[in-house]
Amino acid sequence: MPTDTLRFPDGFLWGAATAGHQIEGNNIGSNWWEMEHRPDTHVVEPSGDAADSYHRFGEDIRILAELGMNSYRFSIEWARIEPERGAVSRAELAHYRRMIDACLEHGVEPIVTLMHFTVPRWFEHDGFWRADDAPELFARYTESVLPILDDVHYVCTINEPNIAAMLAGGEKAENLVAHGLAFPDLHVADQLLASHKASREVLTARPEILSGWTVATQAFHATDEEGSAEKLQEYGHPRDFWYLENAAGDDFLGVQAYTRTFIGPEGPIPVAEGVETTLTGWEFYPPAAELGLRSAWELSGQVPLMVTENGIATADDTRRHAYIQGALEGIHRAMADGIDVRGFQYWSLLDNYEWASGFRPTFGLLGWDRETFARQVKPSARWYGEVARANALTVEDADTTSRS
Repeated sequence: MPTDTLRFPDGFLWGAATAGHQIEGNNIGSNWWEMEHRPDTHVVEPSGDAADSYHRFGEDIRILAELGMNSYRFSIEWARIEPERGAVSRAELAHYRRMIDACLEHGVEPIVTLMHFTVPRWFEHDGFWRADDAPELFARYTESVLPILDDVHYVCTINEPNIAAMLAGGEKAENLVAHGLAFPDLHVADQLLASHKASREVLTARPEILSGWTVATQAFHATDEEGSAEKLQEYGHPRDFWYLENAAGDDFLGVQAYTRTFIGPEGPIPVAEGVETTLTGWEFYPPAAELGLRSAWELSGQVPLMVTENGIATADDTRRHAYIQGALEGIHRAMADGIDVRGFQYWSLLDNYEWASGFRPTFGLLGWDRETFARQVKPSARWYGEVARANALTVEDADTTSRS
């Protein structure tokens, strides 16, 4: 069958992403750990040991590098760095420095996220993002982390502030990216933006660091019904577009994309019957990354972009392969149109703790044994690693992105 080769620019960052609370285990000082263990919690199971990556990060980074990837996006847990207000743990700072060093030793670019949803318990108890001093506290936390960021070139300040504001507005954790998102808490949105800017100001002390936040893009589609286009703008602006617009002037912007959302004149429409869906109930839609990039490029005023999350929860690894293939084809189309995309971070390196859904939705390139924590490399990981090593994607003439 005839094939074509899609080549990516030299220096393109091929990698995978994780978040501390979802893989490290025993993040007992965080607000999420506290929520998981409340008698009335809505989460299906606690995070517990998770994938024990707190102790096994060296193995995880080694496997990633051996597969062929050249970058790794991971988060630093604020709750570990500052377990009580004003008390900074030098030992935990050293732990995350060892993670950065492990990346560098394996030729892997460390992409560091400062806040991936979880915050210290004391921060939530003292007012959370609604507190007047929240931006100051986040800047102070950034200052405490700054000394360990030698040789780090990309820092994500806040992960998905739009989802964080929706959670604060009443959304449940199991619907982080799904049909019918809650209206965000606009005060929290403003506070997250102020915190992001305050953190970036601290990071300017290291001119080699490029900083930005990451946004969960929804690939909104208007139906043909009258009023749908207007409703899309009304619905999408406070949940998506505002955050992309406010990335203007940042060093880069992280795009996080998984599926699409149809908007009718009354608002979002559930996924149609008969459409292929993932373990999270989202439509299987590989073009989501391309559409997220195009929207982010336009609304941010052409800030350099990186796909900081894109992936699929599935028990069928052939569908993971197909999803990544389709996503990369779309990303290449966007780049061919002049959009500056610096890298692709698949979500996730490991099967992980998917918040209120527990461990059932498997996004990982690597699985692991729940008893021994032994890592299991999936076929999609080996294929993706070969793409990364070649810095090129082979495309067949046949449609590889969907089933007939």
